[in-house]
Amino acid sequence: MQKTGTSGLRKKVKVFQQENYLANWIQALFNSLPPEDYVGGTLVLGGDGRYFNKDAAQIITKIAAGNGVGKILVGRNGLLSTPAVSAVIRKRQANGGFIMSASHNPGGPDNDWGIKISEIKTADIPDVDLSSLGVVSYGDFTVEVIDPVLDYLELMENVFDFQLIKGLLSRPDFRFVFDAMHAVTGAYADPIFVEKLGADPVDYILNGVPLEDFGNGHPDPNLTYAKELVFTMFGSGAPDFGAASDGDGDRNMILGRRFFVTPSDSVAIIAANAQAAIPYFQSGPKGLARSMPTSGALDRKLSICGEESFGTGSDHIREKDGIWAVLAWLSILAHRNKEKKAGERLVSVEDVAREHWATYGRNFFSRYDYEECESESANKMMEHLRDVITKSKPGEKYGNYTLQFADDFSYTDPVDGSTVSKQGLRFVFTDGSRIIFRLSGTGSAGATIRIYIEQFESDASKHDLDAQIALKPLIDLALSVSKLKDFTGRDKPTVIT
Repeated sequence: MQKTGTSGLRKKVKVFQQENYLANWIQALFNSLPPEDYVGGTLVLGGDGRYFNKDAAQIITKIAAGNGVGKILVGRNGLLSTPAVSAVIRKRQANGGFIMSASHNPGGPDNDWGIKISEIKTADIPDVDLSSLGVVSYGDFTVEVIDPVLDYLELMENVFDFQLIKGLLSRPDFRFVFDAMHAVTGAYADPIFVEKLGADPVDYILNGVPLEDFGNGHPDPNLTYAKELVFTMFGSGAPDFGAASDGDGDRNMILGRRFFVTPSDSVAIIAANAQAAIPYFQSGPKGLARSMPTSGALDRKLSICGEESFGTGSDHIREKDGIWAVLAWLSILAHRNKEKKAGERLVSVEDVAREHWATYGRNFFSRYDYEECESESANKMMEHLRDVITKSKPGEKYGNYTLQFADDFSYTDPVDGSTVSKQGLRFVFTDGSRIIFRLSGTGSAGATIRIYIEQFESDASKHDLDAQIALKPLIDLALSVSKLKDFTGRDKPTVIT
């Protein structure tokens, strides 16, 4: 069965390697579209460089030709980050695009592959050389191998003040390190951070070569999987600013010297500083948005959007964008330090965050991920929680917390009236604290249970508390109410954010 999920179709590589498996899905997609959406039109094709992308690119190219597509724009060696695909579609006015990625999931022959956006119509054309830039035509069908960086870089130069950022990176008293996690943003790191902004490639870029198996790593930029960057940023002689991006380049993690910025704080801080530091927002952001489980930090600084899974972006493209977030933070630091003379203490990432907390209060936030749980057990736990919610009443006591409401979150679009249901089980308390339970739909095996815990603190004297300590009563309550250990057998999370 081929059932498209939250992020397209994701399976193990060996599943996609079955005869005609990928071809069937691609052709089904064309069959579902009106011909005017693609016949004679232009499509963009690229991905994060993971194993099977090169084979898949050939399959997709031939099926596109067989269905009457006029032109395919494919990144050299099949590389295009997810944000770059969106940028190319906009600039080249393409009809759409195929993104070959399983995002932050591991790559390699035994791991994951994905794609987003019965008769099989495949054109009888030879394989295309994806390693060389240029145009190749087969009758009315054209393949253009493009530089995966060029259009995206041009867009970033229109959003940010590169001279301002270059001034910061050229200072001898400022050090920056970027971890590409052997994923697609490695192809963007040198052209942007080194060639355009003057960073030192030896000191600034970690794991910068895209590899099909991501160096046997897990390209998910968090405190668990980005261990090399975390060790660097929390060690002796740590740089001033550190960042990482994920498999397909749409997520990011921001670190200061021995200081972690939560994704929800990151987007709120960018929103608060964007007008002063980023030319694209010189008239102020048009609006702000966050996903439902993301901390309410952004609500206190009401475009810019963010979500709790290390995703941040704006309306410059139609995707989250990891490098955009890194450049936004560099812009904020460059703006705050542009008048600082040599020898003066620089405004740090931690300074910026603490100033934000002092102004707006701090939203203590944490996310517990329990990866690859047995699906049946995970679903039983969620049904148990739905039963608890059905029987719950406002005013009930949960330890020291008083319930304001509990529900199964759904959203109705005010424009077209469409409704999306079962988006997360929420327990919201009278002091604004929240516990949210969700099942992730982005893995290829089992189920990932995610628990989100949040508590607002206006008292500046308590802003120095470690989030895990500040949130412990809520965390204990979440584990007790859900009976997670009873249902799954798990006694600790895979990842803590």
